[in-house]
Amino acid sequence: MTAPAGGMAVPGAAALPLLLLGAAAAAGCGYQSCPPTRPDLLNVHLVPHTHDDVGWLKTVEQYFYGVRNEVQHAGVQYILDSVVAQLAADPSRRFIYAEVAFLARWWRQQDEATRRTVRQLVEQGRLEFVGGGWCMSDEAAAHYGPAIEQLALGRRFLRREFGACGTPRVAWQIDPFGHSRQLAAIFAQMGYDGLFVGRVDHQDKATREQLREMELLWRASGSLPPPTADLFTGILPNVYNPPSGFCWDQLCSDPPVVDEDSEENNVDSIVSTFLQIAASQAGHYRTNHIIMTMGSDFHYENANLWFKNMDKLIAHVNAQQANGSRVHVLYSTPSCYLWELHRANLSWSLKTDDFFPYADGPHQFWTGYFTSRPAFKRYERLSNNFLQICSQLEALAGPAAREGPYGPGDSSVLREAVAVAQHHDAVTGTEKQHVADDYARQLAAGWESCQLLVANALASLGGSKENFVFCNALNISVCPLTEAAGRFTVILYNPLGRRVSWPIRLPVNGASYAVTDPQGQPVPSEVVPVSNFTRRLRGDAGSATGELLFQASAPPLGFSTFTVSRLSRGDPRVPPTRTPVLAQPREIQNEHVRVLFDPFTGHLKEIQNLDKSISLPVFQSFYWYNASVGNDESPQASGAYIFRPNSSKPIPVSGSKRVSTYLVKNALVQEVHQNFSSWCSQVVRLRAGQPYVELEWTVGPIPVADGWGKEIISRFETTLRTDAHFYTDSNGRQILERRRDYRPTWNLSQTEPVAGNYYPVNSRIFIKDQKFQLTVLTDRSQGGSSIFDGSLELMVHRRLLYDDNRGVGEPLVELGASKQGLVVRGRHLVLLDTVESAADQHRLLAQELFMAPYAVLAPGGGPSYHRGQPTLRQFSALRQELPHNVHLLTLAPWDAGTLLLRLEHPFERGESANGSQPVTVDLMNLFSAFTITSVREMSLGADLPLDAISRLVWTPATGPAQPRPVPKLDPSRVTLQPMEIRTFLATVQYKVPGAGPGGP
Repeated sequence: MTAPAGGMAVPGAAALPLLLLGAAAAAGCGYQSCPPTRPDLLNVHLVPHTHDDVGWLKTVEQYFYGVRNEVQHAGVQYILDSVVAQLAADPSRRFIYAEVAFLARWWRQQDEATRRTVRQLVEQGRLEFVGGGWCMSDEAAAHYGPAIEQLALGRRFLRREFGACGTPRVAWQIDPFGHSRQLAAIFAQMGYDGLFVGRVDHQDKATREQLREMELLWRASGSLPPPTADLFTGILPNVYNPPSGFCWDQLCSDPPVVDEDSEENNVDSIVSTFLQIAASQAGHYRTNHIIMTMGSDFHYENANLWFKNMDKLIAHVNAQQANGSRVHVLYSTPSCYLWELHRANLSWSLKTDDFFPYADGPHQFWTGYFTSRPAFKRYERLSNNFLQICSQLEALAGPAAREGPYGPGDSSVLREAVAVAQHHDAVTGTEKQHVADDYARQLAAGWESCQLLVANALASLGGSKENFVFCNALNISVCPLTEAAGRFTVILYNPLGRRVSWPIRLPVNGASYAVTDPQGQPVPSEVVPVSNFTRRLRGDAGSATGELLFQASAPPLGFSTFTVSRLSRGDPRVPPTRTPVLAQPREIQNEHVRVLFDPFTGHLKEIQNLDKSISLPVFQSFYWYNASVGNDESPQASGAYIFRPNSSKPIPVSGSKRVSTYLVKNALVQEVHQNFSSWCSQVVRLRAGQPYVELEWTVGPIPVADGWGKEIISRFETTLRTDAHFYTDSNGRQILERRRDYRPTWNLSQTEPVAGNYYPVNSRIFIKDQKFQLTVLTDRSQGGSSIFDGSLELMVHRRLLYDDNRGVGEPLVELGASKQGLVVRGRHLVLLDTVESAADQHRLLAQELFMAPYAVLAPGGGPSYHRGQPTLRQFSALRQELPHNVHLLTLAPWDAGTLLLRLEHPFERGESANGSQPVTVDLMNLFSAFTITSVREMSLGADLPLDAISRLVWTPATGPAQPRPVPKLDPSRVTLQPMEIRTFLATVQYKVPGAGPGGP
């Protein structure tokens, strides 16, 4: 049956429900719907599947509709049409599907008859959803917050449309380029029974095949009590492709099974080849069950080709049992295969580290994508930050946020765009340029919808209809309102559960300003000149000569409004002097930190923590690795995926030993501006009261006229004796110990001394000795390492002239808006502390980076929201601050009258004397914006009640761990243990008459 044009129902599908009720499939969904197997034979589970990237060589919409097939032949709508028709035609066939972003779009096209057919297929376990996220997320560059949300978004759709049978039991991460411990812990806490992965390091895989350890139990947390974060993990035999010679898609060229009277008849050779492959594969696995993935990228557009040939393969291989063959082939799914492994009742080897970095051959380390497309990586992080603010305000203001004076507000556009951005070819930077542009376009559209919502909510909560202005280009000092206006207001919204003090920096043209806080008290402010780096960066976009600085404070889960007015020359409040600018400074300091510079070279040379009276020599500079184009050892070039420098010694960005520097110093800030080259500069900044050093770097356009691709790093060198060890985070949450040229589970043969030691850094990297720790926090995902003892480096930008031959077919040359090459600006926050108290600082600081307060501007003086309603200049939705070791991860509308809440303990067990203690919160008296009337505790995905989660229990080789019963919830005493995330659905009533949450 050929696929119909888009928008039509599958022809004939509606007429097939009778077939669907065949006896073979009457057992219902889940494990009880699994096909019978033969305990005395080798059972080969054929798993028909398609791998549908949510954007890669084409955009999401181009893939869905089958547009631009000259780039790649792929049309997801036809795949789903064709598969449903083929499943309906024969009750023994099965199929799995993963990417809900495509499924949800296809579902909207279908008529009721087709939907009924699909629901029946799901209820019979013949169409099984695996993974179930909006996309198949990346694991290196994805932050745990949006990673949880994109899974929850997909699972919620499946639950709503298909009920319990639509809930995935198996996590399906078959294409991501390495696998993280934190994501495994998330899958376990969402209730998945197992995880299947496709890509593990070639040396790791070879070792595991030899030891028959291709299937294992992954203990994905050192803090949560087992088996809470234990996850059975299976490594697939062929990444996710069919065995060689058995690819029957229209995109393949293997011969079909010819079993009629013809000189093309090939049954004997096909059967014997298949039996050989099955026997060989069985030698690497432990049970009499093996799995084969029958499908690949965008397969099954004509599903008949696949199913017709698999039907014949099954029949002919099984017919050989009459001649003594010991192999039984069947249509199956990952969960049915998993069920058989569980029934085998074995104990499994235990893994506690992760699967990074990934290499698919010598010299081929996929560690470049940890940094690729750094501007998009930052935009993704910022977009999630704004999504959390948007969701919180929608929850706090209720329907007034969605229907208000500024138009219809909608958080779902940004929620879906951020979910798509988690895809393993999106945030990774491994997509074609036009696709990266489209991901950014989707995020921008989401920002627009959320800005309307935020404006509605702020007007409703604050009581005045201001002309709210969102200045999205503050990082290059552009904001027309503040540049021109003599008077304006700044509304600072704080999404964290504790009060924060936040630096405000706005482009202005006046010489001095008066700033007042919500109570009308004066706030100290300064105007500093806009730096030459920034002037060059913004071009014609803005014309501000100065930047107004002041420290703003905002209450937890709330906002403060500040008024700013330009002072005229004769005003007595005008400060007497301009900020002085000094060349070649020697030091900067505040009450907490002193930073020393080498007066001859201009480089940073020492950091002192004045609170603890400790100091550490720290040299920092920028270097570039020359990207390999391939050599005699290996033709592998550096590209979007792969990092391969042509030498282990990077080249300093600055041509001379001396970096030109100047100092900006006033009561609020001290800055040393360093210029390393025409395309690389940095500001070393200390604000009053700030216990860390901020390095704001600006890099690009990376010059490539010399024909050399370049990978730019910021490197720190210290005297710490680190003994080859360093530490990186896992998706912004757990911390993992790393050791140079070493892997915990096999004897590494190292072919790339730099790239083979790079790890993903989502939020922080640190080095330490017995006493002191130097931590660097990032504002986006980057690759990082410690290439020699006492050093630490982060790759901030890369521009390459060759493709690395992994399918994207394009060199990573990002031209940027100017078409001259992309310029990237970002921040590294540097903390020097004792080993014992370092976590107390970096845990809280990391939260402030990924859930940063957000400033909305307005000219001021808007009319009342309701006649007679007083204006609130300060608002907090909490009755009191949350303890420092409780983080409000999620506050979002769910259904009418219901909100979703996630509370987390951000510390690991034993990393902080105070922070790592259990902590108890009274949920019922936490919020002032609404009253909670009832609470239900849910699994991490929020689609299942916590007490409904029942996972398969696996036995590790170290001995069994029994799951603990779920204690009865007392919402007035919610206790969080280290690293625990607890998820609740709360029914609420709003204080404001007539307000209350609707659906999302």
